[in-house]
Amino acid sequence: MKLNENTFNDIKKVLLKKLYHLGCWGKGHVCESNLPKGFPPHLRGFVLDVAMKLRKEGFMVMRPSGHDRQWYLSTAKRKEIEDAIKENG
Repeated sequence: MKLNENTFNDIKKVLLKKLYHLGCWGKGHVCESNLPKGFPPHLRGFVLDVAMKLRKEGFMVMRPSGHDRQWYLSTAKRKEIEDAIKENG
């Protein structure tokens, strides 16, 4: 299955909302192995691809850790993230 624009936007919305509600703004973070949790099995393989694209766009930050990479939302894009969450429902 190829990742189309609608699927990308759906995953983006859910991923941003998930980290936002968990309070992942630097100090709070989510391990990379936990990012796909909560997604349907047929979409889990795309979650890391979407996270990498969001990282390139500046919405998410990834830092290495001893056991797994840690992901959190960029405080510099807080307003845009909040707008994206509200806009997409």
